Amino acid sequence: MMTTEATLYEVRNGAAWITLNRPENRNALSAVLVSELHEHLLAADGDASVRCIVITGAEPAFCSGADLKSPPGQMIRGRRSVPYPKVLTAIVESPKPVIAAVNGAAFAGGLGLVGAADIAIAVEDARFAFSEVRIGVIPAVISVVCIPKLGTHHAMRLFLTGERFTGAQAVQMGLAHRAVPKDQLVDAVNEEISMINLGGPNAVLECKRLVRRIPMLSMEEGFEEASTWSSRMFGSDEAAEGMAAFREKRDATWVTCNKNKK
Repeated sequence: MMTTEATLYEVRNGAAWITLNRPENRNALSAVLVSELHEHLLAADGDASVRCIVITGAEPAFCSGADLKSPPGQMIRGRRSVPYPKVLTAIVESPKPVIAAVNGAAFAGGLGLVGAADIAIAVEDARFAFSEVRIGVIPAVISVVCIPKLGTHHAMRLFLTGERFTGAQAVQMGLAHRAVPKDQLVDAVNEEISMINLGGPNAVLECKRLVRRIPMLSMEEGFEEASTWSSRMFGSDEAAEGMAAFREKRDATWVTCNKNKK
């Protein structure tokens, strides 16, 4: 495990776990924390042993939003820190699946991490809120990753009112995929990691790109691009190994390799 000023980073069982580690202020997004988070995301992207990335918070919260005393993008130690949109972009564009393990309260900017993640699993009674309007501002930056999941119907009311909602309600509204009791969160995340690891590494990467790309295209463009994409994937070495493993009723090599790492 690597402990830095505001985060923890640990690779276990093929997953990089990044923990926001400022429990004294409920893991608020300070300039230092956001910069470290960005560094860890890039490190995980470049580590061939990492198949998934998990972002979680030190108890008792997931993330309380921006640190108003030290906001992302300000100067630290003579250098401008990483702006928050760059972190959200890194999550969306990471070649690895990113899982938000929402262990507690997530407010305002903290919900950007949930919206940007590919999979979000929340504690069922965790408190969430787009609380920006209550202090006279708006959830502008995080709207880019949260509105596509919530849709304008839910986003409009949540943004306008700042009303609190639970992890279970976040699932109903499309912001999270699963809501579980607090003592089952890590097990639930590990279940997701195990299922992802059954897929071919390149296929997982391309699936993430596919889901992000296709909604941007017209139907005609989508079919054309997807057909080319499909032909390329079916002709890959990974596909040949996957289909051979299916015929021979054995684990594919990437599954065997992952088992050997545990």
